[in-house]
Amino acid sequence: MKKELKMGILGLGLVIPSFLVLSVVVIIPIVLAFIESLKNKSGGFDFSNYTSLFTDKMMVSNIIFTLKVTIISVVLVMLISYALAVFMRFSSGVMVEWIRKLYMIPIFIPGVIATYGLINLLGDHGWLARFMLVLHLGHLPRIIFDMKGIIIASLWFNIPFTTMLLSSALSGISNSIIESAQDVGAGKLKIFLRLILPLSYKTLLVAVTFVFMGVIGSFTAPFLMGPNAPQMLGVSMDQIFSVFQEKEQAAALAFFTFFLCSGMGYFYIRTMVKDEAARI
Repeated sequence: MKKELKMGILGLGLVIPSFLVLSVVVIIPIVLAFIESLKNKSGGFDFSNYTSLFTDKMMVSNIIFTLKVTIISVVLVMLISYALAVFMRFSSGVMVEWIRKLYMIPIFIPGVIATYGLINLLGDHGWLARFMLVLHLGHLPRIIFDMKGIIIASLWFNIPFTTMLLSSALSGISNSIIESAQDVGAGKLKIFLRLILPLSYKTLLVAVTFVFMGVIGSFTAPFLMGPNAPQMLGVSMDQIFSVFQEKEQAAALAFFTFFLCSGMGYFYIRTMVKDEAARI
């Protein structure tokens, strides 16, 4: 047997177990959810559940609200995380050391506990509101139980992991490259745009993908800190399934959410494939 054929069989044997697990955990449930979403109230199959997603005013507002929260959260997380990663990579001092020691702490705090802490901190009768009253600074503006609360929670959950990813990418940039650019007269902005950003954009794209999928499918923070209406899709899905007992509509909403995440995944894979093809 040729060596190439042996290696092909070995590779296939290594992939099959992972594919079987992926099929049971992801692919089969997705297919079943899609079939369930096509059922109508009369027992037939059509796209009425999907039609209601874009005709019902409440569902449309939930979709728009979810996309707004997701996009704003992704942009803010990327800006803050990238700034932190660049600062830790190219700076030194006591502040940098403290940031390196502390920025990972939120990762180890369970989501429910973190959300409860944010409510106690930012609520109408929370610590921050009481502190402002003691200092005679007036009443604390409403921060949680609307879009702002969900975005703040998203920042808390996503900034540490994103910063860790970007820091890993930036650590792979050699100091000699930066020093060579400085020797030929390149300024900080040009070095960032021409060297640092291109050398780390792959990891940046990975981080954008993870944050997008995490925020759009989040439940705990939107459920505890979000408004009653409009709602994030995860909360809306739970209400439709558990309160209104409309599992077909919930399945349609779940598949639509999966479709949004798939679009982001497709964009990521397409960009990576294009980049690899350009290298070849």
